[in-house]
Amino acid sequence: MMPNRSVAVFDLGGVLIDWNPRHLYRKLFRGDDAAMEHFLAKVCTSSWNLQQDAGRPFADACAALKLEHPAYAEMIDAWFHRQAEMVAGPIGDTVDILAELRARGVPLYALSNWSTETFPMARKRFEFLQWFQGILISGDVRLVKPDPRIFQLFFATHAVDPVQAVYIDDLKHNVEAAAAQGMHGIHFTDPSALRSELVQLGLLDPVGQN
Repeated sequence: MMPNRSVAVFDLGGVLIDWNPRHLYRKLFRGDDAAMEHFLAKVCTSSWNLQQDAGRPFADACAALKLEHPAYAEMIDAWFHRQAEMVAGPIGDTVDILAELRARGVPLYALSNWSTETFPMARKRFEFLQWFQGILISGDVRLVKPDPRIFQLFFATHAVDPVQAVYIDDLKHNVEAAAAQGMHGIHFTDPSALRSELVQLGLLDPVGQN
C-alpha cells in the first residue's frame, strides 16, 4: 500500500523563489554571456557558494576568493553585497500551489540550502514564507543537502514523519537524498508538473473540483 502522504516540504530557491546569480551578473557583464558563464564556472562557482550555505561567512569566502582571482574582486564582492538582485521574485504558479495546500490545511515546511547571512532578506521580502509551520535553513545548522544528516535533523526538529512527507526540490540529487530517508521525492521542473503529482498523491484536487 502507498503511504498516506499528508505533509508538504518545499525547497525554496528554484521552486518558490526565482534565485539565480545570472539575474545580477548578466547586468554586471553587460550581456556578455560567455564571460558571465566563465565567471560562474571558474570563480564564484556553485560549490564555492555551497560553503556559505553551510555556514561559512561571506567575508571570509570573498576575501579568500579575491586572493585567487584579484582581477574579479568587484564581481566577487557583488555576490554578497548585491545578493538581492539575484532574486527576480516569486515563482508565482508554485506560490499558488502553496496557497492551495495551505487552504486545504496541509502542514507546510521548508528545507533549503541558504546562507544564514542572506536568508533574512528573503524572509522580509516574501510574505508566503510566513505560511510555513517550520523552516530549516542550512546555514543555521551548518549542514547542506544532500547530506542525510540535515534531513534527519529536520525530522527531529519539526516532528515530521518522513513516511508522511512529500519533498519538492529542483535538484535531483536532493530529491534522491530525501527519498532515501523515506520521503516521497518530487523533482521540480515546472508548476504544472508539480500540480499533477500532488493531485495524484491526493494533496490537491484536480482542476475544477476544488
